[in-house]
Amino acid sequence: MRTFTTTEELTDAKGEDLGVTDWTTMTQERVNNMADAIDDHQWIHVDKERADAGPFGGPIAHGFLSLSYLPTLAGQTFDFSAWPALINYGLNKARFPVPVHVGDRIRAHAILADVVPKGSGTLVTLDLTLEIDGGDGTVKPGCLCEFLVLLLGEPS
Repeated sequence: MRTFTTTEELTDAKGEDLGVTDWTTMTQERVNNMADAIDDHQWIHVDKERADAGPFGGPIAHGFLSLSYLPTLAGQTFDFSAWPALINYGLNKARFPVPVHVGDRIRAHAILADVVPKGSGTLVTLDLTLEIDGGDGTVKPGCLCEFLVLLLGEPS
């Protein structure tokens, strides 16, 4: 984990590969909970028998479920706790090139792309990839995005 304590450290680290997180497994329970939370019970997500015979060969996670893992997982690669507060400011260019299947192992890969002043804070852009374990030492991109974090105030 890369710990940042000053804005200068952040600025100097532009372009730095912050690394990858621990693996976690996408479970059917998580997919079902997402389906309930957003009222999206499409069969490709929640009907195992039908999904097994469908175009993806089994149930897949909602794209936005895959996306929602990125901030929490990526938080294993950096520490911005020196700032009084941070907020999710938004996303740019979110894409879902490969579906995440139930049972897939996933992790986040983070790169510190940009750091710019924003009002009384600092806007950090992270290039994040949700990686899917290919099982043979390879990884596939389940989700790609530019994740924007607004660090509020000055670090202490």
